[in-house]
Amino acid sequence: MRMSGFVGRQAELRLLHKRLDRVITSREGTAIAIRGRRQVGKSRLVQEFCDRADVPYFYFAATKGASSVESITTFLAELADSSLAAGQVGPPTGVTGGWPDAFRVLGAALPETPSVVVFDELPWLAEQDEVFDGALQTAWDRLWSRCPVLLVLLGSDLHMMERLTAYDRPFYGRADNLVLGPLNPVETGHALGLDAADAIDAHLVTGGLPGIIRTWPHAMPPADFLRRECEDPAAPLFGVPESALLAEFPAPDQAHRVVESIGGDNRTHANIAATAGSGQGQIPSGTLSPLLRRLTEEKRVLAVDHPLSTKSGKPALYRVADGNLRFYLTIGRAIQEQARRGRPQIGARVLERRWTSWRGRAVEPLIREALELAGQAGELPWPDVTVVGGWWNRQHNPEVDLVGADRSPVAGRIDFAGSIKWIGSAFDRHDLESLRHSANHVPGYETGRSGLAVVSLSGADIGTDEVDLVWGPDEITDCWKID
Repeated sequence: MRMSGFVGRQAELRLLHKRLDRVITSREGTAIAIRGRRQVGKSRLVQEFCDRADVPYFYFAATKGASSVESITTFLAELADSSLAAGQVGPPTGVTGGWPDAFRVLGAALPETPSVVVFDELPWLAEQDEVFDGALQTAWDRLWSRCPVLLVLLGSDLHMMERLTAYDRPFYGRADNLVLGPLNPVETGHALGLDAADAIDAHLVTGGLPGIIRTWPHAMPPADFLRRECEDPAAPLFGVPESALLAEFPAPDQAHRVVESIGGDNRTHANIAATAGSGQGQIPSGTLSPLLRRLTEEKRVLAVDHPLSTKSGKPALYRVADGNLRFYLTIGRAIQEQARRGRPQIGARVLERRWTSWRGRAVEPLIREALELAGQAGELPWPDVTVVGGWWNRQHNPEVDLVGADRSPVAGRIDFAGSIKWIGSAFDRHDLESLRHSANHVPGYETGRSGLAVVSLSGADIGTDEVDLVWGPDEITDCWKID
């Protein structure tokens, strides 16, 4: 049986209800801007909140590519049908004088009792009309903020949503900001009824996206789910990342090729330049560097990892930030193509052949994040650890999976080095000797003072006194549990 209904987000629902309580108590308006990548569940969260809030609301979702005239006409028609207007606003008889007039109509419809107004995909409205941001600010200052209304602004364009409330923008200082990320591994496991190891696998392939998690039958092991999806080319496991690629990169341009290259495990600047180039050769550094920066800092499609030690190190390694998109580019798309050709058995073999190596790489940032959370909470043997990364040199020989330090990007002190072994066999003495050898290459690591950490899917077959920390799936997922 597939999952149905609302998945997770209890903390976020509490935050929204807290702001509605503020509106109810103060009898004045409160605004909150929520941003997050596509398919992370922003619209579903806010609709669930509206359904539970038991107050009148108006939910307007913008349409990509619509003209300003079309959007305003739709806005007024949907306002007339909403519980907020309750018959006070008639259907539009013609196009108004623009967003300022439409916002005045909304202001006149706001009741004296608490209510909620939602604008979904706000950046699309700003794209349509250059005066939209200013009109929104004016309407808020002069009309809406004096009413007991919670204004919720949603957007998937992270950079545009950040700009909405930036210092030099009209809505600066007027809205709280909430970044909605994917579900964490504990939420994923709880929603699916899976143990820690399977919850981590499920989180890696779904990216923690609720729209995919809802299609996963309860308590079905990841291996069974993935084999089943090999038969369905339209499965959300493939459709969601495919749609995200089309939305972010509607044309096969240079940015698209760069993401494809990194998804294919070309992670260094040099390799990306060579593999993402066109027929004219590799991408020049002067073109690639700002493009990587935009994809990392503005689009948030990519993440970048730097070697962590007491010395500044190179090279930086890029990776696709969203786990589901990373799975799709490396494995999922090949499976989907075989399913479209009616050859699911070939897709299953692709999965079997690539799964172990992909999972071993994909789990690394998740484990580093878990250890970093534990360090910041004071739950590691090293009380000064606040950041956890990895270390490598230009030759990538050796590579150290885990490095715990007091700060980044250049550490003042290295407290531990560690290894991740996420396969079916235990971490053994051979692995331990390799870790000891590699750790000594990390600048700042000191044998006898710095410790050793092991994170293993299948446990450790070594003496308990030979390393300082041994973690498995349960300890990893515990880092996201809230007491």
